[in-house]
Amino acid sequence: MGLWDKARSLAEKAPPERNRYVDFLRALSIMAVVVGHWLVAAPYIGADGEVVGGHLLGIVPWTQWLTWLFQVMPIFFLVGGYSNGVSWASTRAKEGHYSDWFASRIERLVNPVFPVLLVWAAFAFAATQLGMARETVKMAVSLALIPVWFLAVYLLVTALAPLTWKAWERFGFGSIAALIAGAVLVDWLTFDRAVPYLNFTNFLFVWLAIHQLGFAWQQGRLGGMKALALFLAGAAALLGLTVYGRYPIAMIGVPGAEITNSMPPTLALLALGTMQAGLVLALEPWGRRLLDNLTLWTATVLMNGMIMTVYLWHLTAYVLVMVAAWLAGGIGLHVFPGTGTWWASRPIWFALYVAALLPLIAVFARHERGMGAGARERPIPRLRLVVGVLLICLGLAMTAAISIASPLSVTGVRIWVVALPFVGAALVEFGPVHRWLAK
Repeated sequence: MGLWDKARSLAEKAPPERNRYVDFLRALSIMAVVVGHWLVAAPYIGADGEVVGGHLLGIVPWTQWLTWLFQVMPIFFLVGGYSNGVSWASTRAKEGHYSDWFASRIERLVNPVFPVLLVWAAFAFAATQLGMARETVKMAVSLALIPVWFLAVYLLVTALAPLTWKAWERFGFGSIAALIAGAVLVDWLTFDRAVPYLNFTNFLFVWLAIHQLGFAWQQGRLGGMKALALFLAGAAALLGLTVYGRYPIAMIGVPGAEITNSMPPTLALLALGTMQAGLVLALEPWGRRLLDNLTLWTATVLMNGMIMTVYLWHLTAYVLVMVAAWLAGGIGLHVFPGTGTWWASRPIWFALYVAALLPLIAVFARHERGMGAGARERPIPRLRLVVGVLLICLGLAMTAAISIASPLSVTGVRIWVVALPFVGAALVEFGPVHRWLAK
């Protein structure tokens, strides 16, 4: 049975009460991120014959407006809030343990990370031993592993879901207002009082606020005119903060910019997330009717079955295509980004990226399937669970922040960074690491 037939079988078995729109938005948001990454990275060969790591947003400033469409991580966190609300309520009704719930929610997210970390660690080691320039190794590894930052944040947000759910039950929209107030305070202290490092707390304030909107959606509190009002409020805030305020238009980092709206997130990104949430929720009735079409629903199921593999490996596919183009004499890389020829060639490049990604999906998508954490005989001790989760998050954060490629070590690899997620997974007893150790 082919992949499409398997997906169609699963689609036909989906219970009628399932909100298909949730799955659709999850797939749509990841695909938008993939397309955005492939579009923004714009290397070219300069007049001196050297490859320049161009960034489209810096080269063609008007494209910064496109990030309002392609920076859709807020939708993923919105969907996460909806899904976590449903699953946590079900776990509580069954008197299940938090550790079992957490494992079931995270295992599918974390399992696909291990292969991509190991593959790029092996590349960094081999390339270093073969004499490749350390900076070149680091550039390739860092580019390919950019996506893991999101998992570190999403893991923390999910870990806090039972607490934020309690806050929602008790305070309702007040819990969202408190998180927004926290983000406002952090940005004020950062930009007006120059308090260092405090802005990193907005990784929680901003993303938890969007996640909390997912709880409101799941509870039926954000439909109809409320969704439209949310969209208009978010749009007004976004325009005020960017066009008339201090925040840049781009919703991702731009080389040379003094402020980035995403690393860490700012009020502008929170406003974008609010606007996007209002828009997709206002369109929900139309979207759910559209998903009654079995073909579209099957495509959604198929995409969700490989979603993390696509997300984690899409930049690896990009790097492979760029290396192949360079080895072929720089074919296609002599065109300066943003020109008419460059835009006209995007469909060809995208087809090449997809062609490079498909074999990676075929090889690594199996790691995405849950291997059945199941109910345990006893809950994981709380301290061990906390330490394990923090180690995973620290390892993924360091992978994105400083890279697993080392500029100094003999191996060329920061082994401790690679090891952290594996050790953390073993401690909390999910992922392949625990099963390997158990053997």
